[in-house]
Amino acid sequence: MKLPTLPRLFLPLLILVSALTARASDDTVIAAVRAADDERVAATMAADPARMDAIFSDQLHYAHSSGKIDTKKSYVESLLTRSTMYTGYDYKQRDFLVAAPDIVLMTAHVIIKAGSATAMNTNDLNILAVWRKEGGKWRFLAWQSCKNPPPAPPVTPAAAK
Repeated sequence: MKLPTLPRLFLPLLILVSALTARASDDTVIAAVRAADDERVAATMAADPARMDAIFSDQLHYAHSSGKIDTKKSYVESLLTRSTMYTGYDYKQRDFLVAAPDIVLMTAHVIIKAGSATAMNTNDLNILAVWRKEGGKWRFLAWQSCKNPPPAPPVTPAAAK
């Protein structure tokens, strides 16, 4: 049976509207998670316990580039006692992927200045972070980072021979 002209034209339009709506929805989610991540960075650098409690998931799993693993409790404690301090956080690239309605993955290249009162380090990192919507609010669930190797030294004409 041949469909009338109007319904045949309506189907592609419906598909297009559906795709545009999904894209707009993803953009809204990504904007919310980007703002949540900005708040996470600010709360972490300020070592503000109330703000960290509000943004960190109770199930936080934080894997440092050194291999050390923290829970929410141990990570917040290290920030409050100043055994870990952050003084700089510079994203070179930050991307978000809506993986499921309540899960967003964030990948980034970031330069972080961190350490303790006795020694600060600058870390050039690639990271994977997981954000989960909990009780209607985006919360920081997981972090995994790895150090980027230092740039290769420039090749000199004598070394090239």
